[in-house]
Amino acid sequence: MEVAVVALMGFAGALLRYVITEMTGTIHGFPVATLLINLSGCLVLGWFYTISAHRMYVHPLMRLGIGTGFLGAFTTFSTFVVETWKLLDAGLYDLTWLYVLATVLGGIILGFIGVSLGRWQSRYRLRSIWSA
Repeated sequence: MEVAVVALMGFAGALLRYVITEMTGTIHGFPVATLLINLSGCLVLGWFYTISAHRMYVHPLMRLGIGTGFLGAFTTFSTFVVETWKLLDAGLYDLTWLYVLATVLGGIILGFIGVSLGRWQSRYRLRSIWSA
């Protein structure tokens, strides 16, 4: 059952990533879509794991499906690496550094914001979603 949930949610996350990439793409060679996807994934994952641990009950299968399946397929480190090498290969060194720093620092900052938001929301009463 766990494999099916991760696969189904992973399909949805990958499909959303594809749609966003097709709609956004690049701007002057800068991989805007991947940056937005990875940064928003850091924010949502930080928030989701914090809020589901402290504020609301989320069934373990749903937590696995959303965290590992959906967000795991939605965000992508391998695309980040390929796009970084493409920027380097094109001689766009300033954009390469901007992309790497924005992804790493932005991911850490937005992950922290997501956790902080989840902790802030945890001060309110416990809710149940998709409970067993």
